[in-house]
Amino acid sequence: MMDALEVQRRPTVKKHIRIESTGEFTIGIDVSDRTSCYCILDHAGEICCEGKLRSSPEAYRQQFGGMAPAVIALEAGTHSRWMSALLTECGHQVIVANPRRLRLLTTSDKKNDPEDARTLAEMAWAKPALLSPVRHRSADAQRDLNLVRARDLIVEARTKLINGVRCLVKGFGARVPKCASERFTKHADLHLPQEARRASAPLLELIDELSERILEYDEMLEHEAQTRYPQTALLTQVSGVGTLTAMAFVLTIEDAHRFARSRDVGCYLGLRPKQQDSGARSPQLRITKAGDSYLRKILVSSAHYIIGPFGPDTDLRRWGLKLCERGGKNAKKRAVVAVARKLAVLLHRLWVTGEVYEPLRKQIQEAVAA
Repeated sequence: MMDALEVQRRPTVKKHIRIESTGEFTIGIDVSDRTSCYCILDHAGEICCEGKLRSSPEAYRQQFGGMAPAVIALEAGTHSRWMSALLTECGHQVIVANPRRLRLLTTSDKKNDPEDARTLAEMAWAKPALLSPVRHRSADAQRDLNLVRARDLIVEARTKLINGVRCLVKGFGARVPKCASERFTKHADLHLPQEARRASAPLLELIDELSERILEYDEMLEHEAQTRYPQTALLTQVSGVGTLTAMAFVLTIEDAHRFARSRDVGCYLGLRPKQQDSGARSPQLRITKAGDSYLRKILVSSAHYIIGPFGPDTDLRRWGLKLCERGGKNAKKRAVVAVARKLAVLLHRLWVTGEVYEPLRKQIQEAVAA
């Protein structure tokens, strides 16, 4: 009995419901780190060529550079940005598919690279909208965003070293008190037992060096924000949002007008709950965690500050604290995520409108109404 996957792959789509394409051929490419498999369909949806090539600019230009304009579909990933730019330069229409939407690929029980390339080609031939196309950011935005990502890598390395030193001293019955990461080496030097100094001293030197590098990245980001991204000043009006968060927000979204509504930003960043409603059943689920994980992480960090003990009095803080008062085991966690989602919407709104941020806008409106 023919399995369901093979039945689905028969080219039964009628021509009159097919979306118009710019070329006679439709190509699906399954990309891996070293090699890529491709499948070429003709105008009737029949396979006319399959092959494999190296995942390098030279190989792609040699393979697709001399071809007639075609529709090419590939998954979003590490290499998809430069691949889509190169293929577009060669005159092709490129569709970068959202892998989170391609359950046919990720959950298939007949998964291999050539099969995935065929699936991408057939979906692009039949209905490209099923691929949920994504748009890559520009080369300039990616270059500047790399500063943010590189800084985060150094912060993670410093955190691991700090935790490692804390574990080393605990073996001798000592403990380094809690303190800011920038002051850890001074505190550790006062509480290190003599037995642990030989192993910990080089680690403390590395921690100091990483702290200096982090400051250098902060200065570079501050310079970029002031000279090339003046819109970040609108975002830093909000308490808990600094230059790093504003730069990450602006560079990740890049085009503020890509969203019809500011409320769509929360969904784009994966801060809305999943939905699996069926009939009268509507379970409460975790957030989708779609979109950029780093931006989502720092927005959650900003939300922790906003509803934390040091956050100033604002409408957003009051709203978050009311959610915390509902009680329950996970009330604080849910409130933090909700504040992060609302913060993303607020930042986008400030970016689009250019308005001056009013921390207690509702209180002012109520006073005027009274």
